[in-house]
Amino acid sequence: MTVKAIIFDLDGTLLNTLDDLADSMNRVLMRLGFPTHPTAAYKYFVGDGIEKLASRVLPEAQRNTVTVKICVEEMQQEYGEHWRDKTCPYAGINDMLQALTKRGISLNILSNKPDALTQLTVASFFPSYVFANVAGAKKNTPKKPDPTSALHIVKSLVLSADQFLYLGDTSTDMETAKNAGILALGALWGFRTASELQASGAQDLLEHPLDILQHI
Repeated sequence: MTVKAIIFDLDGTLLNTLDDLADSMNRVLMRLGFPTHPTAAYKYFVGDGIEKLASRVLPEAQRNTVTVKICVEEMQQEYGEHWRDKTCPYAGINDMLQALTKRGISLNILSNKPDALTQLTVASFFPSYVFANVAGAKKNTPKKPDPTSALHIVKSLVLSADQFLYLGDTSTDMETAKNAGILALGALWGFRTASELQASGAQDLLEHPLDILQHI
């Protein structure tokens, strides 16, 4: 089947957001009196939504509902003020988006970042591109790796899952693609390792964004 559309993850796939996520959460932890973490550790803390992030960074004995809620609220405010201090597209991302646009491929984004911030981030960093769907985490919709949002994108374009590619950088993304019946491609420039991507269902690993053209 001819590929007509692609679903991209956002953080760790199109944008390197790690420093701003780590810096913001570490400032929250300092204010709350908890230990901070090295930036590299956030590669494994992020990817499953802000609630999971807050739980993972807190000391195990403090991962109760009340403390996690406070941490989430503080992070929403902190990151809301600092989400683009250091964030930037990975090398080759703009070239990839331009090449896909010229080929008439539908571009779509699916993130576990809160929806309002996902919309703002995409509009800020990628104003020159047309995305058919930009979807972040919503209260009444299950987060990735549940396939609900991915399948909604498929349905909205009146296509079948085998006409899509899914590009992401974590096991959550690979499982989302697999659950939705979409070809899963792992971004090696992102937050996680090749072994994790392969173990979670990646059907190919890309070393550079333009490598995706091999699947078009």
